[in-house]
This record gives sequence, structure tokens and C-alpha cells, in this order.
Amino acid sequence: MTYPILDTIDSPADLRLLPENQLQKLANEIRHFLIEVVSSTGGHLAPGLGTVELTIALHYIFDTPNDRLVWDIGHQAYPHKILTCRRQRMATIRQTGGLSAFLKRAESEYDTFGAGHSSTSISAALGMAVAAQLGNTERKVTAIIGDGALTAGQAMEALYNAGDMDADILVVLNDNEMSISRNVGAMSNYLARILSGRAYTTVRAGSKTVLGTAPPMQAFARRWEEHLKGMVMPSTLFEELGFYYIGPIDGHDIHTLVSTLRNMKSMKGPRFLHVVTQKGKGFEPAEGEPIAFHGIGPFDPATGKMEKRQTKRTYTQVFGDWLCDMAANDERLIGITPAMREGSGLVQFSENYPARYFDVGIAEQHALTFAAGAACDGLKPVVAIYSTFLQRAYDQLIHDISVQELDVTLAIDRAGIVGADGPTHQGAFDLSFLRCVPGLTILAPADEAECRDMLYTAYLHPGPAAVRYPRGSGPGVAEKTAMTQLPIGQAQVRRQGQGIALLTFGTMLEPALQAATELDATVVNMRSVKPLDQDTILAMADRHDLIVTLEENAVRGGAGTGVAEVLSDHGQAIPLLILGLPDQHIGQGEPAEVLARCGLDAAGIINSIRNGLPPELARTLESA
Repeated sequence: MTYPILDTIDSPADLRLLPENQLQKLANEIRHFLIEVVSSTGGHLAPGLGTVELTIALHYIFDTPNDRLVWDIGHQAYPHKILTCRRQRMATIRQTGGLSAFLKRAESEYDTFGAGHSSTSISAALGMAVAAQLGNTERKVTAIIGDGALTAGQAMEALYNAGDMDADILVVLNDNEMSISRNVGAMSNYLARILSGRAYTTVRAGSKTVLGTAPPMQAFARRWEEHLKGMVMPSTLFEELGFYYIGPIDGHDIHTLVSTLRNMKSMKGPRFLHVVTQKGKGFEPAEGEPIAFHGIGPFDPATGKMEKRQTKRTYTQVFGDWLCDMAANDERLIGITPAMREGSGLVQFSENYPARYFDVGIAEQHALTFAAGAACDGLKPVVAIYSTFLQRAYDQLIHDISVQELDVTLAIDRAGIVGADGPTHQGAFDLSFLRCVPGLTILAPADEAECRDMLYTAYLHPGPAAVRYPRGSGPGVAEKTAMTQLPIGQAQVRRQGQGIALLTFGTMLEPALQAATELDATVVNMRSVKPLDQDTILAMADRHDLIVTLEENAVRGGAGTGVAEVLSDHGQAIPLLILGLPDQHIGQGEPAEVLARCGLDAAGIINSIRNGLPPELARTLESA
């Protein structure tokens, strides 16, 4: 498909050569191109469709990349990628060796700050604004943040700091959750342009100077100004934080956006522009189901119908069903999520038990301390959280839950390799940073049935407990309706062999069993990461010549390191090979492909064992 205007745009410099009356046509072409690409590759569609005009206006007005645009997360930044020299590579997005789904400094000079987690943009932009000030440059810095991201404490901390510092920064709030209300029309857009214009701001600043020696008159003028602005815009909160507020304006009216941004660019100090957009704008299926089209697999661009996906049950579904079943048996149970209802499998629970369901917003720290407080007074909180997002609440886990030995259950989804979202979302570190927390029980299921029983076991455990499970489906072991409380810290021998003992944690059981057939190795499903089954570990050391640990976690400080500690504590000098994710940030790709790349499929395990054996042991095993 050809795009008459877009095909002439290779960079923002080309964009800035266009007459303003061509910008809306360009926006329409970008939408068609975005739908065409994402329908083939999958990815984040609805957020990008909602920011097309805003992206064009920002690059049209600001001298990027010299002027800094700091996007929050990256879900909304696909149009930004299209306009910044990457249009020809958009078909590779989220694929091995392709474009990142998020912002990435190594990918483009226009990606001024890499981010995969929300609510970081204002903090980063503030740091850049200070750098520009200390460097005596005229560089402009703009942070673009979604309304949901403002629920995070970090975003509010940055706003407080920026207003207090009187920093030269523009914050653009992309508000895509509320409909365009009646004060966002022609009159409101006109007033936004007037209030951001030089004439008004000059009079405003001048009046403050003139009336500075007459406090009663100054107070009167301030009340008059707030009365005038309050009739058309909700400015109070951000102005109290020290920002000059404009909005809300229609984020799909490109003339208003360009005019307002041009005026705000000429100002100094903290400015806040409130822009209202519609998720999925311009694509009817995405407008009707913005959540479904937020992150989506391949679909039919004509109808919006998604390709049929794998029908095997996922671990997330196992958790969601268990939570509902457990809630039916225990009215003390409450479910907590930091803005991940759909992703964490809480939809059915939120509908069945609305009074016991709590979405706290993008506020992981608050989620854990909120759970701790509830546990103090007799409730049984279950916090559903992604491994990568739990990293943000580490202090609360230690200080508020572990120190007080509170009965909180963590259901940790997306543990291990997540695939196309890449380094910022890989659940590669949870075993390493959880294992050192005193009093925390950590369980890792090898299949769906074990996942259900481990969630039940963790819930019944009278103290903090975590169950970590991967994204997607498992080997297909059906769960039983009745739940079984498993003995914590007790492993299970799944295959008896000789010479080599493979100690597996969680998802590594299946590839270990495949590898063991060729190696004639013993396979142990360890089940519990903390506490470890020391008796089984020592028994394996007594009966074998080599112990190999397998985990879908970083090798540094993970479960294998725990096994090494047990062997060391008991004076066992048996050779130990620790296999897991390498000591680097793991790139994007299909999970099976990434695991193979890391040597964690059956072939990779066999190869690592054969290449890692000491010569004497290799000869012994070959002759056995």
C-alpha cells in the first residue's frame, strides 16, 4: 500500500517541512500504516492509534532529537518510531533482532530514555532539564505520560520535585481513559490557545509585578484569574504543584495541538498540558475494545478479528480459577493487583467478588503495604503481580511484610522468559532477590496441576509465601478440583538414573526429563526454592558424580546458588553445574527460541553438561 505523504517522511526534519494543512492527512496515513503492520506482527495497537496527532504535533514543533521527548513506557510510542527513521523496520517489532516494543536508547537517538515500566518519564525528563540548565543550552524537554501512569508514586514525586525546582519542563498528560467532555470543544480549545499565548502570559507576569507591592490587589487578581480558568478547566491540582496548566484539549485536533504546543514551547518553567485522546482512535474494533487491542496478536485488519490462539490452559488461568475457588471457601481472602486485572487473570474474581477485589493502580509499592495492613487485621491478601513489577516493591516486601512476618501470598506471574516484550519484562531475577528475604517461602510449580496445589499450599502457610509461574501454558497436566496441601521443602524424584542428578526448579522439569533419557540421569523436581530440601540434595550428592541445577532465573544468586550453599555448608565437594539464564539482559523473541538460545532446552542442557564436565568425570561417565 502506498502512502503519498508518509512515504516522503524519513525523519522529523522532513515532517517539519510540511505545511500545517497536510498534517491531518499524514495522521490518517500513519493510522492505516500502523494497523497494517500490527495486524501482521502483533503488538501494542490501541495506545498508538490514540497518540498519532499528538506525536506529529510534538515532532512538528520541537527540534528533535536536540529537543528531548521522553515517552512513558513505550506503548503509546509506535507512531514516534514510525516518524523517527524506523518505518521500514516496523515489521520486525518484538521479533528476535527486530525493533523493541518499547523505547530503547541503543535503537535510536530519538529514544531519549529507555523504559518498559510506567511512570518514569517525568523523573527522567527533569534530570534532562537540569542537565540543559547546567549546560546553558536552550534545549527543550517534554515528558509524555498517560493518565494511568500518574497513579504511581514516582510520577507524583517527580511532579512535586519539578514544581518546587521551577524546572524548565513541559509535561504532557495523555488522558485516554475519559471521554471528551463538554469543556473540550471549540471554546475550550480556543481558550487553551489564548491562555498559552504570549499576550496573556505577558499580562499575567506583568500583573504579578505591578501588584507585587499591593498584597490585597494581588490576591484579588489571583482569585479572578482562577475563577476565569476554573470555569473551563480543572487546573487547581497541577497549579498547586507549581505548574502552569493548560487544558484539557482535544488530542485529535491537530491544529489546536500545534498552536498550543508552539505557545507553550516559548514559555519557561514547569508547564502542564492536559490532552484528551481516545484509545484505538480511527479503528472501530479497537475503539470498541481498547483493552483487547492494547496488546494484541496478529489480526485481520479489515474486521479486527484475532487469529485463533493456542487453546491450552495458561498458568494465569489456573491462578484465576484457583482464586475464585479459594474465595468461595474463605471469605477472608482479598485479591489485589497493581493495574493488571486482565493480565493477571483477575477478571472473573473481580466480577464474582467485587467487594473483595482491589485494583490499586500502577502502584506496586502501595499494593504490598496495603496487603500488609489488611493482613494485620485478619484478612488473607493475595497479591497478583508480574515478576518484573515486583522489583519495584522490594522494600515493602522486606520492611512491611517480611519483618512483620505477615500472612501475605504473592502470585508471581510472568516469571522467567516472557518473549516479545524483551529485557524490561523478563522475569529473570525474582528467585535471586527473593531467596535472601528471611522467612519467605518460595514455591515453583513444574506444571498446571502443581501450580494450583502450590497456590493452595502458600495460601494456607501462616506467613509470607510466593508462588512463581511462567507466562503462557505448561505441559498440559490437568488440575484436580480438590486442592492438595503439599509438604513445603520436600522434593520429588521423577526419574532414577545414575552418574548425574538433575535438580530442576519449576518449568525446567520437562526439558530435564527429555535430556535425562539420553544421559540416563536422575531427575528431581525440587518444588520448593526456599526452604530447600537439604536431605534430598545431600542424598543426590552421595549417590552421584555430578549435580546439575536447572532454573528459568538468573544463574547469579538463584536456586542453583542455594544448592551450592547447602553442599558447602555440609562439606560436600561434589562437582556442581548451575544452569540458568546468563548474566546479561535477555533480548526479545519467542520464549522457546529464547530458552534455546540460553541453552535451557533439552539439547542445550545435554550440550552444557557434556562441555562442562571435568575430564576425569567425563571419562568415568563414558565408561559407565
